[in-house]
Amino acid sequence: MHPYRTHDCSALREENAGQVVRLSGWVHSKRDHGGLLFIDLRDHYGVTQIVIPSGTDLLEKAERLRVESVITVTGKVVVRHGSQRNPNLPTGDVEVLAEALEIRSSAEVLPFQVAGNENYPEDLRLKYRYIDLRRDKMHQNILLRSKVITSLRQRMIAQGFTEFQTPILTASSPEGARDFLVPARLHPGKFYALPQAPQQFKQLAMVAGFDRYFQIAPCFRDEASRADRSPGEFYQLDFEMSFVTQEDVFTVLEPVLAGVFNEFTPEGWKITDGAFPRIPYADAMRDYGSDKPDLRNP
Repeated sequence: MHPYRTHDCSALREENAGQVVRLSGWVHSKRDHGGLLFIDLRDHYGVTQIVIPSGTDLLEKAERLRVESVITVTGKVVVRHGSQRNPNLPTGDVEVLAEALEIRSSAEVLPFQVAGNENYPEDLRLKYRYIDLRRDKMHQNILLRSKVITSLRQRMIAQGFTEFQTPILTASSPEGARDFLVPARLHPGKFYALPQAPQQFKQLAMVAGFDRYFQIAPCFRDEASRADRSPGEFYQLDFEMSFVTQEDVFTVLEPVLAGVFNEFTPEGWKITDGAFPRIPYADAMRDYGSDKPDLRNP
């Protein structure tokens, strides 16, 4: 048997009943039901309920565990019946009756709780970022960002674009904000600039004849934060095309953006089908008083 796990914490189902399995993860929560101790064991994939039976030497060891301790549990998969089932968990029809428990890392008292949805001060969350990122909302945010970038990448490649990576250390180019500068150790008094956008490099690729370029590009700008942009750095989908009209650019981008929003927005949100509406500047200013109106506002 594998020394750490035979399954992840989202994998077990009724068809696994009777199997001896091994799981590793973090102690998400503990509940003492008078001799029976229940542990919700969490890993990247999900949660499985562990039962520590009374009358075993495991009970004393488990009772000393603090939440967020890392453990490995070996035991038999047992079906839960009736009201014991948890329909809110993919693994809620089963539990693991522990036969062995190994403590991999004992947690100290936490500065804030991982379980639950309480709000905590930002400075505390940043100080203990590794704990903050264990919380479900933060964990899902990180995964969502990865999935959105993957979706963008796949949709652009499907339309014949080639993904390039452009240099981070570069020469300064005129943009809308101040550059971040990096001193060059081998050339005293000289500095590299971090790119505010990969503008000169993507134009270089087009002139060199690469036809269709895209990049999930890091952009570094020494400017104040905005509601939709973090200070210092952000990422953007950047692309260039050769021998095309404005309409060709719209034809490429509209299905990419609509597809990503349809894939990831919650149910009930309406996404524009087909071509996006085009509003001339004069009409937008006359009707909405803004050149970027929010059409969700009636």
